[in-house]
Amino acid sequence: MSSAACRRLARAALIAFAAALALGLWSAPRSAEPALACAFLRTPQTYEADRARQTYLDVIDAAAVNALFPDDRIFGLTTVEVGTRSNRSDSNIRELPVEVLRAVAWVESDLTMASRSVSFESSGNAMISFDCGHGVMQVTTGMTVPLGSNREPSATQVSVATHYAYNIARGAAILLDKWNRAPQVRPIVGTDTNSSPYLIENWYYAVWSYNGFTGPGAVKSNHPADPVFGGWPRPRYRCDGTQSRNRYPYQELVWGCMASPPSPNGSRLWAPVDAALPDLSNVRFFEPLAIANFRSPYAGMDMPTPQPAHETDPPSVRSSFRSEVLARPRLHVDAPPLEIRTEGAFEETRGSVQIWNSGTGVLSWSATPSDGWIVIDPPAGVALGSDVPCSGRGCARQAEITITINPTLLPSARARGTVLISTPNGQGNDVEVRIDVDADFEVGAPGTSRAY
Repeated sequence: MSSAACRRLARAALIAFAAALALGLWSAPRSAEPALACAFLRTPQTYEADRARQTYLDVIDAAAVNALFPDDRIFGLTTVEVGTRSNRSDSNIRELPVEVLRAVAWVESDLTMASRSVSFESSGNAMISFDCGHGVMQVTTGMTVPLGSNREPSATQVSVATHYAYNIARGAAILLDKWNRAPQVRPIVGTDTNSSPYLIENWYYAVWSYNGFTGPGAVKSNHPADPVFGGWPRPRYRCDGTQSRNRYPYQELVWGCMASPPSPNGSRLWAPVDAALPDLSNVRFFEPLAIANFRSPYAGMDMPTPQPAHETDPPSVRSSFRSEVLARPRLHVDAPPLEIRTEGAFEETRGSVQIWNSGTGVLSWSATPSDGWIVIDPPAGVALGSDVPCSGRGCARQAEITITINPTLLPSARARGTVLISTPNGQGNDVEVRIDVDADFEVGAPGTSRAY
């Protein structure tokens, strides 16, 4: 068959398909469940703070002592459980070792919120890993699928993906949740110290769980006795980029960064803490960590506190810090109605919306379409107040949304929809932007968009 005949046949098939669509003989399976994906179909944007990481370190200090969102069930810390397997109970403690949280943040992201292409003190694409880990703490829990209405991201997901304070606080809450999973589905460290949460060494299993409580046979094992990590003892991880991370279980990476703090700008980010690891040559730790004991509910893995133990040194957080870092952002949108064509000059086939922060701090925002034929990029992001440093390459205080049309989903040649712009952390009312579309069809089925 000639190429011209092939083109005629393909065009005839498209016309028949469009006619069937117009007559209601075929419809897309929109009710089907979406495939497993991250919370955002397109990459949201975020703000990357200072190169020295001081902004993030200050927030970590506050998150560790529950000074950011003390009454929030998502971003605040719950009470810490203490005691051994037979007498585990709630305490009135709502904090965790800041030394651990700092090192976890570095291992997860090098203490960065945005992708590597984004300059410090600037905004750009958020850091999202292959397994849907988001931001500084690489938060995966609750970030794998959209959890809002109409299969759009929820306000919580927008906050985690775009705002460093919410991201770090959520990571701290998840780490504490891993601690509290003992004894039901996790073992306990500290059978001889009442599993005191003030002892850094007692967080060994919680840190292991933060990355995945996995063992031999998993895609990524974190069991210290797994043969893939070689024999014991092994050189301590130095956290300086000179050793392969794959040669260590996750918790040993964190312990190594506590003992050998990173120095991205020539000076250490925190004071060294030489926390003790379980000594696999000592029967008190070798037996609990035997691979044969790695089975739920892991009661055989309960072990004493590794020695010498180190007590956490809780940071002092000034009373005004919470209001300073969360600030008072306010949503302001430049939102005239948009008219978009599916054919025409480049500027006619898309529209843009400007988002401003007329208040202070970092404003998180999201844009939600009323219909599937409206395509928004980015779907969420930030706008910076005048008090936020914005000296990095390409930094812009305002955000811009680009709106285009997917013509294959249009219900008719002319359609109207809206984009709702809202903020999970700022003042100001939601703003609805009207979208009018004029489609140009070349198939013989009126009221449907071109299918190719």
